[in-house]
Amino acid sequence: MNHIDIETVDLNLLRVFVALIEEGGASRAAIRLGVTQPAVSASLARLRDIYADPLFERTGRGLRPTMRANELYPLIEEAINRCRLALALSSGGQQVKGRTITIGLSDDSEIALGQQILSVVEERLPGLRIIFRQTHSGVVQDMLMGQKIDIAISAGGLSSQLITRIRLGRGNYLCVADADNPIPQTAQDYAQRPHLLVSSGGYIGIVDEGLNSVGLTRTVKASTSHFAAVPFLLIGSTLITTVPTHAARAMEKITTLRIFPCPVPMPSYELELGMRVGSKHDSTLQVVKSLLLESIKQHFFLQ
Repeated sequence: MNHIDIETVDLNLLRVFVALIEEGGASRAAIRLGVTQPAVSASLARLRDIYADPLFERTGRGLRPTMRANELYPLIEEAINRCRLALALSSGGQQVKGRTITIGLSDDSEIALGQQILSVVEERLPGLRIIFRQTHSGVVQDMLMGQKIDIAISAGGLSSQLITRIRLGRGNYLCVADADNPIPQTAQDYAQRPHLLVSSGGYIGIVDEGLNSVGLTRTVKASTSHFAAVPFLLIGSTLITTVPTHAARAMEKITTLRIFPCPVPMPSYELELGMRVGSKHDSTLQVVKSLLLESIKQHFFLQ
């Protein structure tokens, strides 16, 4: 890195850097920041000079961060989030008294993260009310754009240029069963057990795709559309089910259920945090985003 006097650096350049990383292009970053694309390009030129690195390479799909940019991103993002949090705490959280923020997420994420979110909000933003609202990849974008939710955690479904997306990581799955049930050791044994399916449709799930890849099928004895029902349906029964790792570990902590690796191939999935681009000026929502990111890093099991 070149020798740079920190007193001469415009710290808004760091906001441009984060926007470029998260949006993947100068035009999208400009929309997010409410500036022109030439202004973003000029900021990028200055950043390249500061860090003595191209930072981004052009591809057919936008800008791809260099290895150096990927190293810098978590440090710069954390610094910005800390600044937002410090400003929000400047009046002891009283500026949010009576304010409500609605978080859209699937109930497996709520199981894993809900209590932690409430705890950290109560500690740092007392007076703020949180509403959890169920969503999934098929409806999350419409719910954000229709202002039914303010911020979302979703496994896909966010593609509009009017939504800012932050990649959280890749999730995977674990099996769950009553502690008295033996753990299946083979894919054949796993397929022969009676299964509980968690699915909005109630007929087929991700497990069926995994079993199909090894030429097996299973018998589904019951279905539910909510992960929250899993402990009540599994305890004392012979059923097994397969759920996202973060939900499985949360269930294990507060029930007698046991968790174990799935003996068949299971795909991973991408988890994102999304907000409307127009929310960038909402300081309270920006702080809630920072708190969510902090909680997710501590309590989610993501790759």
